[in-house]
Amino acid sequence: MRWTPALIALLLTSTGEAAAQGKGIRLWNLTTATVSEFQLSPAGKNDWGPNQTLNDRDKEVDHDERLRITGVEPGRYDAKVGYRGAKHCFVRGIDIKADAVFSIADKDLKDCNK
Repeated sequence: MRWTPALIALLLTSTGEAAAQGKGIRLWNLTTATVSEFQLSPAGKNDWGPNQTLNDRDKEVDHDERLRITGVEPGRYDAKVGYRGAKHCFVRGIDIKADAVFSIADKDLKDCNK
């Protein structure tokens, strides 16, 4: 019985820490195709970061699937989006907020190669 208050305090502390961390930044793929590459760069810089799809179990992001984005601070970004078959497109000026979901859709894709 002596351990009960200590155990409750420990559980409350770890639950509070998890809640404070939030769910992180997530991409919601609303394009009609599976994304096989997703890189971010500060807007206008063309300084592309790592392929974020590697954060997914199957290394791809299906339509209507969400992907956890890592190593990115909130801000304004451009994205390079790659699809199977070597097609690449760009999405410019994405506002990324802490612990929030941002989405890309077909209408956002620009400068696609075929």
